[in-house]
Amino acid sequence: MPDAPAVAEAALEVICPDGSRQRVRVNQSPFFIGRGEAGNHLPIPDKRISRQCAAIVSEGGRYYLEDRGARCGVCINREKISRRMLADADVVSFGLEDSYTLVFHFSEAGAASIQSLLTRMESIAGTDVSSGGLGKLNLLLEATRLLHSQLPLDAVLEAMLDRAIAVTDADRGLLLEADSAGGLRQRLARRSGSASLPAEGFSPSQTAVGLALKQQSGVITEDLHRAADVLQGAQSVIAQRLRAVVAIPLYAMPRANTAESIVRVQRGQFLGVLYLDSRRPAAFSKLDRQILDAIAIESASILDNARLVVSERERQGIERELTIARNIQQALLPRGFRDLPHLTIMGMNAPCLDVGGDYFDVVPIDGQRTAFLIADVSGKGLGAALLTTMLQGALSGMSIGADPVRVFRHINSFLCERAEVGRYATLFFGILGRDGELEYLNAGHPSPLLLRRGEVTELFTAGSFPLGLVPEAEYSTARATLEPGDTLVLFSDGVTEAADPNQQEFGISRLQGMLAGQHDVPLEQLQQTIVESVERFAGEASQADDITLLLVRYRSAAQGATPAA
Repeated sequence: MPDAPAVAEAALEVICPDGSRQRVRVNQSPFFIGRGEAGNHLPIPDKRISRQCAAIVSEGGRYYLEDRGARCGVCINREKISRRMLADADVVSFGLEDSYTLVFHFSEAGAASIQSLLTRMESIAGTDVSSGGLGKLNLLLEATRLLHSQLPLDAVLEAMLDRAIAVTDADRGLLLEADSAGGLRQRLARRSGSASLPAEGFSPSQTAVGLALKQQSGVITEDLHRAADVLQGAQSVIAQRLRAVVAIPLYAMPRANTAESIVRVQRGQFLGVLYLDSRRPAAFSKLDRQILDAIAIESASILDNARLVVSERERQGIERELTIARNIQQALLPRGFRDLPHLTIMGMNAPCLDVGGDYFDVVPIDGQRTAFLIADVSGKGLGAALLTTMLQGALSGMSIGADPVRVFRHINSFLCERAEVGRYATLFFGILGRDGELEYLNAGHPSPLLLRRGEVTELFTAGSFPLGLVPEAEYSTARATLEPGDTLVLFSDGVTEAADPNQQEFGISRLQGMLAGQHDVPLEQLQQTIVESVERFAGEASQADDITLLLVRYRSAAQGATPAA
């Protein structure tokens, strides 16, 4: 008789902030998820979640999760997505701390169905079923039902362990969980009769556990008197007069991650050990072993989901801290550039990560001069952001008349003496007077471009090493004169080194060509044109570096303050 056609079954395990859980079938396509019941198949009672948050769409027997306007984004296994295929045991979250988490369950031919599991076991071990096996199968049925209940995690694990003890007629059972250091910790212990047992007073057979881990498969010994010498002679076995031992290692199910239609399968992570023992010899039937395997798989699934949920919430906490850091960093950048009698300024910063290593500032020195600078710390992320904050503090002394050469020498010495910091910074610093005189210092930064009467040139290439790179580096200032209408375009290498999908860089020449003839364009429009040009060039390629711009336009000293040009 031919096999029945495969039937795909999908469900969401909803894990509440208090640890309770429930299971919801995905029986519509699209299956809408969001705040409130109106228009949603899965309403989530969290006011922070968008009304139209996400949807699960079934296409060609596969399921895809789509972001439908989530306020804080939608994540699969801690990675923010716009649309991605779902795999079994994927964890879905919404970028919020202490909120609801969803675990996607998907199986072919109803493999997750309890009735299907019972039918399959019954066909494998029919003789056992007819001689009391149905009672043991009922224990598995109860355990699986509890898996999908709204009980807290530990209560579900206790129920699974109780059923395993009952099926094997063991005296006691222990669930060992892998810790972050690679060892095992006792998660919970139970004894026959569904009673609790202090985990610290439980000494499992380390020999049996070690053997199970070494061979990466279960050790099921019905009578230790007839077992291998290594088990018979184990000190814990002799001291506790053990006769039967079960040790089953638990592994997460392998996951398939999709990226550009390429599927990569990762080996299941080790999660722990299910351990049972007895002072009486046992006789495990084929059905007993099948049920033990099923309980071990379900226990591993629970532990795996719990691990992913904890990991997701830790990620959310880190993301919250990074958001605070990003907000602080952005708040430290100058805002609301006001026009001065002799110049107009416009600037922007777009970090490629949550926080970045680029920095710009504008500091009025006195009524006649204004200092401005752009800096780029090596690397990206939090380490670079910390150094930019330190630089800003050091350079704030410019506003009280400190000599820039002395300041930069001091910063260079400070960083070089602390080589363990492992960072350096390029920087261009300028002081522009009302008469158009520009005094500048370049510490290894790309030369600003000068836009004068429609032509674009590099005039500020003279300079020294980046700060924090060479202890003996000497710094000095140079001078130039700006004419009314001149515009300086300062940029970080995230602009010129932006790459397209073929790894071709935007480059200085392309930037110069784009700026040619733009000398009369308002600075806000000029800035937008540069950013859009870089984005068009990069196309679908991801941003690999921070992008920072600072535009400075000099006006005649005799010219009064006018609206931004």
